[in-house]
Amino acid sequence: MADLDDLREGVNFGLGVADTQRRSFHVKGAGNLAWGMKDRLSRIFNPKTGKAVMLAFDHGFIMGPTSGLERIDLNIVPLIEYADCLMCTRGILRSTIPADTTKPICLRSDAGTSVLTELNDNVLIDIEDAIRLNVSAMAVMLAIGEEAHEAQTVANLYRAVDLASRYDIPVMGVTAVGKQMARDARYFGLASRICAENGANIVKTYYCEGFEKVAAACPVPVVIAGGKKLPEKEALELCYKAVNDGAAGVDMGRNVFQSSSPVAMIQAVHAVVHQGITPEQGYELFLDLSK
Repeated sequence: MADLDDLREGVNFGLGVADTQRRSFHVKGAGNLAWGMKDRLSRIFNPKTGKAVMLAFDHGFIMGPTSGLERIDLNIVPLIEYADCLMCTRGILRSTIPADTTKPICLRSDAGTSVLTELNDNVLIDIEDAIRLNVSAMAVMLAIGEEAHEAQTVANLYRAVDLASRYDIPVMGVTAVGKQMARDARYFGLASRICAENGANIVKTYYCEGFEKVAAACPVPVVIAGGKKLPEKEALELCYKAVNDGAAGVDMGRNVFQSSSPVAMIQAVHAVVHQGITPEQGYELFLDLSK
């Protein structure tokens, strides 16, 4: 085990230096993976831009029918054509998402209780369910800290990678934030690196001050969570800053489906992420599409 007595903060993140391993494949850290892994990652991350707009609507597995998710068929299905990837639970996928959709699925693959937080002794679903559902990735929560059931979530992630890699299914590590957890570059950098070191092929985390170091130090693509609902222009600014600071895209939920015009919002997010338009241009697009 590493000696923790003289553990020093990282200082040399190579900011502005291109990843030397990305010349052969458009997804960070995937150049040496098998064909099946690359194929599934290419469904999620656009080969032309290397980025992804994921639509997350897995909130109901602990929160129930929250605002915007009361009727998945009415509120989410109309957004599908504008997303690069859908992140949801197996129950919603089977019951509500049209089977003829061609969008890749990132399956929420752990399940917990609604008591207190989503960090309560989550358990992993059967890998055979992911195979039956033909998913392109599996999402598993990871939380670090004394109150966060860290050992359980790390074990779930490690187990998911073991099982999924047998079938060339990528795993996305989702870094949790509890009420008592720090929300800074140190925490997100640590959590993201733990995900990647344990085999995650994608990491979902939050944008923060110093995010460029979080993204640079993570050897696999980082997509940012949208978090709480923001005014549309602020949400587009979040997307823009995250991508400019090294994110490979976004995995947004509430900032899309709780928008005053969700269809317009997801198209504006898509343009910011893939076309690199400014937040101001994205907001103008949002307003035009909302008419």
